[in-house]
Amino acid sequence: MHSAGRSWLLLTGFILFYIIYLLFGALVFSSIERPVEDQLRNDMEALKQEFLNQSCVNAASLERFLVKVLTANKYGVSVLRNSSFTSNWDLTSSMFFANTLVTTVGYGHNTPLSDTGKAFSIAYALIGVPFTMLVLTACVQRLMYPLVVAPVGLLQRSGMEPRPATALHFLLLLVLVVLFFFLAPAAVFSTVEMTWSFLDGVYFCFISLCTIGLGDFVPGTHPTQKYRPLYQVAVMVYLFVGLMMMYLLLRTFHKMADLHGLTTFLQLPRCEESDLDEEREPIVENRSENQTPHYVTEKEASKPLEPGSQPSYNSINKG
Repeated sequence: MHSAGRSWLLLTGFILFYIIYLLFGALVFSSIERPVEDQLRNDMEALKQEFLNQSCVNAASLERFLVKVLTANKYGVSVLRNSSFTSNWDLTSSMFFANTLVTTVGYGHNTPLSDTGKAFSIAYALIGVPFTMLVLTACVQRLMYPLVVAPVGLLQRSGMEPRPATALHFLLLLVLVVLFFFLAPAAVFSTVEMTWSFLDGVYFCFISLCTIGLGDFVPGTHPTQKYRPLYQVAVMVYLFVGLMMMYLLLRTFHKMADLHGLTTFLQLPRCEESDLDEEREPIVENRSENQTPHYVTEKEASKPLEPGSQPSYNSINKG
């Protein structure tokens, strides 16, 4: 099998394993945390009835009631009647939590209730976070040629110099990312989420794709949300693709900075020159004269030549 085909096959396997890993985490989190959540919900309902049955409420009892209510609300359990119909640890919500955990977005709107869930979160993130970074890196590596190398080459073939071509390409890519991963999703979120404005949607997209994850705006948490499971899955896909495009944008800026000498000026490491390696065939030592020479990588070109292979004045064929 060709190396490019093996690379795509391996990338597909990575993505499938990533989805399976999220499903595995969702099943474990749901099985651990949902019974604890149900117990806490029942306790809060009993506490509410006990508080309402009191004939005389003093300041101390009111304060104890409020402390318990606020503590339960921190774990996503509310005493309000319209908030008690949906679980924070069903399969889809657990998968959404697992996705925010391994992508390091971590909104914090939903946290494990039990010690077992907290211990599993540590173990799950220890494997999931580096594996997610590996999958994102592999996806970006495959997108570098069609979205970065090929467009820049097209601009250069049209007559532009390398530096203006890379700058123009970066600006175009930045505009597309802002349009399709900030403004357009913000319009969708402001329409689907009843209490969100357009600015709230832009704010959520920026906070999420920068992996800040403040948690003050979290989609799909309203109890009357229509098609809530499908909506949460769509948000997970958006987060993954958005993080991938943000990484691609950073890689593109790094390559542009290399070409403009910014990384050299700041004494920063250059972006690796391995994006075209997968498109090149190995160099064959014994080839006929009518074959066109293959390109070599920068690493190969930087190697010193062996003494026998260096041309000298005496080795020139005099006609």
